[in-house]
Amino acid sequence: MTDLLAVHTACGDSAGAAQDLAGQINAGMDGPPDAIVVFASSAFDYTRLLGELKRLCSPHLLMGSSSAGEFTHAHRGTGTASALAIRSAEMKLTATLGRHISSDGRSAARDMVADFRGLDGRHPYRAAIVMTDALAGHAEALVDELTLLTSGSYLLAGGGAGDDAKFSKTHVFLDTEVYSDAAVALEILSHKPIAVGVGHGWIPAGNPMHATEVQGMRLVGLDGMPAVEAFEQHAAAMGQSFDRDNPMPFFLHNIIGIDTGQGYRLRVPLSVNADGSVDCAAEIPEQSRVFLMKTTGESASMAAARATRSAVEALESHEPGAALFFDCVATRLRLGDEFGKELSSVGEGLTGAPFVGCNTYGQIARSDGQFSGFHNCTAVVLVLSR
Repeated sequence: MTDLLAVHTACGDSAGAAQDLAGQINAGMDGPPDAIVVFASSAFDYTRLLGELKRLCSPHLLMGSSSAGEFTHAHRGTGTASALAIRSAEMKLTATLGRHISSDGRSAARDMVADFRGLDGRHPYRAAIVMTDALAGHAEALVDELTLLTSGSYLLAGGGAGDDAKFSKTHVFLDTEVYSDAAVALEILSHKPIAVGVGHGWIPAGNPMHATEVQGMRLVGLDGMPAVEAFEQHAAAMGQSFDRDNPMPFFLHNIIGIDTGQGYRLRVPLSVNADGSVDCAAEIPEQSRVFLMKTTGESASMAAARATRSAVEALESHEPGAALFFDCVATRLRLGDEFGKELSSVGEGLTGAPFVGCNTYGQIARSDGQFSGFHNCTAVVLVLSR
């Protein structure tokens, strides 16, 4: 038997929030959870929140990350916390940690996979929820290495930890410890299907360009000109306003799409530097072919609905028991109150099954038959069977 419970608290006090979450979990489960996955605003004292949650619920495993907007099927907010509690005799769960991503992301991935128990192939369904400190960089390399080390046999879903859109410092959690420059994973081994769906509603809005100079997450040149000039030219062509001192209103509606030949991997621009370079939420490969992209609020909801539908269909004859949903903080900021419509579309696709998730600084996905890796402004849903 498997019990899956999604909970949320709007209590702003760290101990009080833990008590609220724990009260809901203890009331909804017949015994201590095997694992709790928690997402919490940067407003909290994480050590106190996690310590109190562990003391009150006694989960075997506790992991998660800081976030930039938290939600379940029933509630959403900022400055809040959400969690998924799992109690199952049909799953094997393992929590792992990789550190020092900024200096050696591939080594961090090896440390995480070293403790995975499903590499022997005995469990037909294998997945991992992965949360990383995206501000440390190298998230793409981390996901690629996790895929390589697991021979592509694991579904992956998760994202970059947030800090309420401050872009200052983010954290991941393992047990009651809090880490930066690190990533955590919850390995899920099951005899029932697990599925991941991925989707975004962005399309090219202009002519292709090439990323002629890149320094980490800083886009220096597009088509040989300072990156900011390419954005200014696009704004003029589209009849939009662009302010170098306050570019975020433009950036939220005009993100970068990397042409993969099979779709577009998205990157969110964040700020303009004095030299005309543009800092982005994740790396862009140098010399890659890119577009500036456009979308609508309706497209975002439709993309989330498609991602959910594809995951539910992949469960074969099983019904969804619960899901984790991740989408970009930029999506929430751009949509405002309409972000609730996107969450509603996820709930409708799950046909009444609960879900929990958060807004992230980039999304992690690996799913058979869909584009994989580290994304921005992309809806990612992982569905567990009932």
